[in-house]
Amino acid sequence: MTAVNDFNRSVIDEFRANDGKVAGAFDGASLLLLTTTGAKSGRTHTTPLVYLLDGDRIVVFGSKAGAPTHPAWYHNLVANPTVTVELPGEQFEARAVVTEGEERDRLFTQQKSAMPGFADYERKTTRVIPAIALERR
Repeated sequence: MTAVNDFNRSVIDEFRANDGKVAGAFDGASLLLLTTTGAKSGRTHTTPLVYLLDGDRIVVFGSKAGAPTHPAWYHNLVANPTVTVELPGEQFEARAVVTEGEERDRLFTQQKSAMPGFADYERKTTRVIPAIALERR
């Protein structure tokens, strides 16, 4: 059973129906679907996220648009780091690794360059926005 809000459900459905292409807020963005296992519920949860490529790794960011708390999917992958990644025409299992220190800073700086809205998210919050590397299994 997958729990998901209406906005994310529409993005997920559009992503799957159009080989990863979506309109609206994510139009033209590098988008993936991340499926995590709930830390408390054990249920699967799918979330559309923008990503950055870093060599063979895919990196996602727990920005939550600059909210004061980390997104639920972040807590899920910390508790259960085996995740499923969907890209256009491809689905695979990955291990989520939370980056730290200089590596995290380098990745977040790259993301801010690629998508300047992430600088706004960083300004809105006092927390360090996590950068999570997804490594294919």
